[in-house]
Amino acid sequence: MNYDLITILGPTASGKTSLAAALAARLKTEIISGDSRQVYRRMDLGTGKDLSDYEVDGYRIPYHLIDIVDPGYKYNVFEYQRDFLVAYEDMKSRGLMPVLCGGTGMYLESVLKGYRLLPVPENRELRERLASKSLEELTVILSHYKKLHNSTDVDTVKRAIRAIEIEEFYLTQDVNARSFPKLNSLIVGVDINRDLRREKISSRLRKRLDEGMVEEVKALLEEGINPEDLIYYGLEYKYLTLYVIGKLSYEEMFNQLEIAIHQFAKRQMTWFRGMERRGFKIHWLDAESPVEDNVNRIIDLIN
Repeated sequence: MNYDLITILGPTASGKTSLAAALAARLKTEIISGDSRQVYRRMDLGTGKDLSDYEVDGYRIPYHLIDIVDPGYKYNVFEYQRDFLVAYEDMKSRGLMPVLCGGTGMYLESVLKGYRLLPVPENRELRERLASKSLEELTVILSHYKKLHNSTDVDTVKRAIRAIEIEEFYLTQDVNARSFPKLNSLIVGVDINRDLRREKISSRLRKRLDEGMVEEVKALLEEGINPEDLIYYGLEYKYLTLYVIGKLSYEEMFNQLEIAIHQFAKRQMTWFRGMERRGFKIHWLDAESPVEDNVNRIIDLIN
């Protein structure tokens, strides 16, 4: 094969994990997750781990970068690059073709393009200076550093302050001091019709609530995780935490969360289209095609 790895990306609820697992089973290989929230232990329903998808015809697909840090920790893209390389090099040393699968565009692009990133330490003086600022004021400050492509950077005060901290650090550092290998990946995107995507997102949200997503959040809070730390993770954990601590009614939580997930999926597709403009070739497959047909398409592309 002429590729170093195979990447399967797509928005939430597109079926990318099932496709990646079927491909990994065919190739007898393993999957590296490209999801920024599935790294957290005990955050299962809210992050949509769907670990049952990793079993194909009785074969359990080994996976990497899922359940590797505890809730409350602020995992970041620099750490993801580092941990990705460990998993990638381990698989290559065993003669395997890594399958990278996920929907976090920044994480995927950071390894596919080889972003030169540095670990950003906490800047206490800066944090104290920003502590009294409102989210709107922090958003304006951050916009002076960069164009705001990703609204999750300003989803909460904590996120906004951390984003400013990162940008301030990079003003004084030489990013060329850290290298990252150039990887040649076949990139496959799972394209799902907008109406079908919305339908699947809504039905999946109801299913996960029925399966105990509220109880999952309650358990995390009961073990001592700060509500602000869960809200920091956004989406399910933001709105469910607000519901559990009494800031939202159940109906408000459901309606606001449903809208937020739809908006998130739209932002994911915007990022992937942006990757194409930035020079990535993405081979789009129809989410409604049978999984086996799409696996055969990928095999043809590999060959």
